[in-house]
Amino acid sequence: MLQASHVSYTIASRTLLNDVSFHARAGELLAIVGPNGAGKSTLLKLCAREMAPASGSIDVLGKPLRGYAGEQLALFRGMLHQQNTLTFPFRVGELVLMGRYPHYGAYPAAADYAIAEAALDTVGMRPFSNRIVSTLSGGEQQRVQLARVLAQIWDVPDGLLLLDEPTTGLDLLHQHQLLDVARQMARRGYAVVAVLHDLNMAAQYADQILMLRNGRREAYGTPRTVLTAPLVERVFGLPVQLLDNPCHHCPLIVPIPIFQPAFSHYSSNT
Repeated sequence: MLQASHVSYTIASRTLLNDVSFHARAGELLAIVGPNGAGKSTLLKLCAREMAPASGSIDVLGKPLRGYAGEQLALFRGMLHQQNTLTFPFRVGELVLMGRYPHYGAYPAAADYAIAEAALDTVGMRPFSNRIVSTLSGGEQQRVQLARVLAQIWDVPDGLLLLDEPTTGLDLLHQHQLLDVARQMARRGYAVVAVLHDLNMAAQYADQILMLRNGRREAYGTPRTVLTAPLVERVFGLPVQLLDNPCHHCPLIVPIPIFQPAFSHYSSNT
C-alpha cells in the first residue's frame, strides 16, 4: 500500500531523517515509535505529502506519491494531526461533514450525512453533534477530529489512515478506544500508520513497529522482534524488563527507574 524507500529529509542543513525505508500494508496497523526528536512526525508528514523528501521515494498503491493530484490524494488519504486549530465556531456535525468534501460537488448527499453520523458514532461523539467544537474538552475535540478523518475515507477501498500522536489529550479509556478504532480500520482493509509514544500501546495494537532514533531506522518488524529490552534501553536510554502481557499476546514493558532523587543535593537545616 505505502512503500517508503531510502527516505531522507533535511532542513537548514540539519538532517531530520536519513535513509528510512518501510512498508505499510493494507490490513495492518504500523506504529512509528522512538524518542523525542527521532523524526516520527516528520516521516508521517512526508507520507501525507505535506512535505517532500530530500531523497528517496514514497509510493502509494504502486504509484509515486508525488504523481497524485491533491484532489486525488484527498479521496483516499486521511491525516489526523497532533493539533487542529479552528478559526470559526463550527458545530461538531458540520466539522465531521467537512471530511466528505472531496467526495461531493456543491452539496453533500444523504450518503455523506449518513457516513458523518456513522463516524461520530464510532468515536462516541454523536450526542455532541450540535455542540460548538471549541466548547468541548481537548480530548473530545480530538475524537471529533478523528471522526472527520474517518468520514473522509469511510467508504474508500484501499484507504490510507495516518495518525500523528492520536492519543494526545485522551484519558485511558479513550486512548484504548481510539487505537481499537484504528485497528478496526486496518481489519477493514485500510493501511493505518500511527505515531505513538506509549510502547505498551504500540505492542498491544500494532501489527508492525518502525522504531526511529536520530532520524534513522533502528528496528522494523513485529512487536516481539522490535520491543526487546536491549533495543529499548539503547534507543530510549532507560533499562526495562519485558514480561508477557497477561491479557494479550504481546510483550509488556516495565521501566526500571535509574534516576537520583531530584532534591537529594539539598541538606535540611531543621
